Amino acid sequence: MYIRIIIVVLLMLALSTCATSPTGRSQLIFMPDDEVDAMGLQAFNNLKSEKPISNNRRVNQFVQCVATAITAEVDGNWEVIVFDDASLNAFALPGNKIGVHVGLVDLVDNQDQLASVIGHEVGHVLAKHSNERMSQKLGAQVGVSLIAAVAAPQTALGQTAVSLLGVGAQYGIIMPFSRLHESEADNIGLELMAKAGFDPVESITLWRKMAQASQGGRPPEFLSTHPSHATRIEDLQALMPRAMELMRMAHAAGKKPDCVK
Repeated sequence: MYIRIIIVVLLMLALSTCATSPTGRSQLIFMPDDEVDAMGLQAFNNLKSEKPISNNRRVNQFVQCVATAITAEVDGNWEVIVFDDASLNAFALPGNKIGVHVGLVDLVDNQDQLASVIGHEVGHVLAKHSNERMSQKLGAQVGVSLIAAVAAPQTALGQTAVSLLGVGAQYGIIMPFSRLHESEADNIGLELMAKAGFDPVESITLWRKMAQASQGGRPPEFLSTHPSHATRIEDLQALMPRAMELMRMAHAAGKKPDCVK
């Protein structure tokens, strides 16, 4: 029995890849990026076929404007879809896919608040948090089987796979990102929005609005899948001097987003 355990551990180590997140944190990742990207693409296609997509031109232009400014600071082409859903939610998936719910657009007051959410979600993708979670929770063989399972999200294994990607609440299973991942996504997202020329101070306003929206009832879907802690705003405030400097540099370089809600 012990020999089998040792063999499994050795195989896991052999398959593992030492990676470094955008913040310099060491990560244990063994699933190939292209396979995780394929899972993200499949999950996103599932959502587009199952959930109504908003045809509101004004809302779409607003979201696309903010998302384009954010993703211009990173590599790759990103697909952005606005879902006609009243819940307060947004997500980004491996493979450069972004989904935003109309309910979240209604909640935010301006482009900067929406940029803080999109930046946060893109931060999860850039840091490969979905891959890291799969690598931590699942063996290599199980991980490979999840690739096919995403195509059938109604099954138990499919729900687990989709939840690991970060959209499990869509199918009834919630698997929150860890506090470490949340803090890292906040950090990356704050820098992204500042580099794009958005006002990082509005990120604090946004999280306060989300907290208020959760009082006296069920927390917004965004907070149910992205746990909010009392220290979140404090952490953002500690990062603010650096973020404000990045915003000033962006403005000096002519980056001044003008996305009208």
